[in-house]
Amino acid sequence: MATYEDFKKIEIKTARIIEARVHPGADRLYVLDIDIGGEKRQIVAGIRNYYGVEELVGKNIAVVLNLEPAVIRGIESNGMLLAASNDQGLSILTLDKDISPGSIIK
Repeated sequence: MATYEDFKKIEIKTARIIEARVHPGADRLYVLDIDIGGEKRQIVAGIRNYYGVEELVGKNIAVVLNLEPAVIRGIESNGMLLAASNDQGLSILTLDKDISPGSIIK
């Protein structure tokens, strides 16, 4: 079991997807440019089987920001979007109201 102190170490914030493109070396990955409140980051996400590029741009999403950068199929990812999945599919966690990128999720 994780403690509350463990949970507090995770930095989750809102982000707006400003650009989405197909990962050049992978069938299921997108490379997303996100705005987290005046800072731009690039993340790689395995959501291509569930979303088209045109559906992603402008979405307000939840991202974990304080993960170590990872190189995924040759492209650096600096964060992780949050999504729910089951045998019926996958859904990105989005915000139901327009809130500024970079807002803290707690």
